[in-house]
Amino acid sequence: MKFTIYQNSRQGSRPYNQDRLAYSYSKDAVLLVVADGMGGHRHGEVAAQLAVKMLTDAFQLEAVPALEDPAQFLTYQIQRIHAAIEHHAASHDMLEAPRTTLVAAILQNNEFFCAHVGDSRFYHFRQDALCYRTEDHSIVQLLHKRGLIDKKGMSTHPDRSKIYNCLGGDKTPKIDLHQSQDLRNGDTFLLCTDGLWSVIDDKEIGTLLNAGPVNITVPKLLELAETLNNEGPHGDNISAIGLQWQELQDPGLGVSTLSMPLGKTTTIINPPTYQPTIRDDEEQEVPDLTDEEIEKAIQEIQLAIQKTMR
Repeated sequence: MKFTIYQNSRQGSRPYNQDRLAYSYSKDAVLLVVADGMGGHRHGEVAAQLAVKMLTDAFQLEAVPALEDPAQFLTYQIQRIHAAIEHHAASHDMLEAPRTTLVAAILQNNEFFCAHVGDSRFYHFRQDALCYRTEDHSIVQLLHKRGLIDKKGMSTHPDRSKIYNCLGGDKTPKIDLHQSQDLRNGDTFLLCTDGLWSVIDDKEIGTLLNAGPVNITVPKLLELAETLNNEGPHGDNISAIGLQWQELQDPGLGVSTLSMPLGKTTTIINPPTYQPTIRDDEEQEVPDLTDEEIEKAIQEIQLAIQKTMR
């Protein structure tokens, strides 16, 4: 198994970053995950961090060296994340649970599996053509499917940033799952938050992403998205993971698992960033929790889950 991968996150003009992302791989499988903590709800960064941590932890335990059933793994683990967020809210007497979007993908045995909840997206490109893209669980997407607004109206609708499906919400999340058995050499994948795709359309994303190795093209996408976000009235965090399958365009940064031991996994979690930002036209916001407090909350949740499983 060979691939080239790059991930990073930009805080943008937001006072802090609620996005979380990571990838993990064993000898025969790769997991990619991006979560966007919902800023309109307290402790969204806790929900996002918990989602990434629980999913990568489970992958490390079960991908030895491949997952028995990737589709079932994604569905079950995402349900566990939602339950863990609810448990955290109940145990801390919170008026509402923290919330996050999630998009995750698994590549193994020349096929890929993708699951998502919310409006963080997964893209699959082949020879510069868009083969597949997740469908957002958003109000405007729902209106478009019903024929009430066109694609142009989706970008200007007042509810364009509202989603109806997430982890940690009042309702059990609907998990959309996609599977492809046609994974080919040179395929390129992108997982990203709405901070990127909301300001760069799909065609331009594909053009920029496929212009070279992902360690060069993904930073360019993030930089462009950050510039466009800062020019608009509402900034956002911007996060992305790019992966090119088999074709190592940059061998120095490529990953090969051919000599990797069967029981070993490697996980790279992008470190959260927090750089206080003050705009001239608004008061400074402060994060609900520090990184240390977030990690402590996650440890408490995982300990509680372990106790209930005994």
